[in-house]
Amino acid sequence: MKYNLLGNTGLRVSELCLGTMTFGGKGMWTAIGTLPQEEVNTLVEHSVEAGINFIDTANVYSEGLSEQMTGAAIRNLGLKRDDLVIATKVRGKMGSGPNETGLTRKHILQQVDESLKRLQMDYIDLYQIHGFDPLTPLEETLSALDSLVSSGKVRYIGCSNLAAWHIMKALGISERNHLAKFVSLQAYYTIAGRDIEREIVPLLTDQKLGLMVWSPLAGGLLSGKYGRHTSPEDSRRVNFDFPPVNKEKAYEVIDVMQEIALTKEVSVAQIALAWLLHQPVVTTVIIGAKRPEQLEDNLKATGVTLTSDELAKLDRISKLSPEYPGWMLERQGADRKA
Repeated sequence: MKYNLLGNTGLRVSELCLGTMTFGGKGMWTAIGTLPQEEVNTLVEHSVEAGINFIDTANVYSEGLSEQMTGAAIRNLGLKRDDLVIATKVRGKMGSGPNETGLTRKHILQQVDESLKRLQMDYIDLYQIHGFDPLTPLEETLSALDSLVSSGKVRYIGCSNLAAWHIMKALGISERNHLAKFVSLQAYYTIAGRDIEREIVPLLTDQKLGLMVWSPLAGGLLSGKYGRHTSPEDSRRVNFDFPPVNKEKAYEVIDVMQEIALTKEVSVAQIALAWLLHQPVVTTVIIGAKRPEQLEDNLKATGVTLTSDELAKLDRISKLSPEYPGWMLERQGADRKA
């Protein structure tokens, strides 16, 4: 297991991060997973034994049950809190009231205390906004997050599912008002969905933000179980076809990954994860599992090395189609490369 710096900080996090969306199972989240506490304990234990020190959850996952079970697992296993980097999120609807959602100062300050209570912790290492709130000024959101950092309840702040302009605007506000800055972005990125490479990846590189990848197997589509004519009946995508993917292109990518996987005697899922781990912009890849076997298979991706020829082959089959202004920037910048 390698440990990478989280953005422009000195904090080291494991290249694989344990995702907790399968913990519990409540409301709409039953389509993702319904793991009981005993099985959650097992997954957390195996992850930590493999070198993972980074765990990601969110207040909305199973309506708070995921946070509760994450905290319980850490206590049940007798893990040292300070050895772990715990991340959670705020933004989603946590009740029926008009102010029980969004990124207002009221909602953020209420929810951080609720998350700490469920996790049974004194502080959160990385507190992330889970998306954009068009009704709340970014100044209000960032001011509230800054106060949490100053109070010691939160160590670092991050964001998730934002557009490039959202992130850059937020960084500018923080700089101008001397507020805590986002140190990371959690975003969807797979070899079958490389959209963030157009605007977001250049921004992350330029501003030195870390990238946490969610759904690296595209909701299981890149697990090796799917093909043009195969779709397991018990799969997650049967009831929850998310995230959106150009499936025909994904199947073309899967065909190439299968060839490489056979040569290396590893799973297709490991090739998909290894491809992400070979991308310089990636800080950590979030893996989730319903069963220990799935977790073990994903953990083995850290030992898969892709050759330059294999990376080139995967790049050719999965690359984005040219889009303006990208193709013009590339054309005009040809004579100014370092």
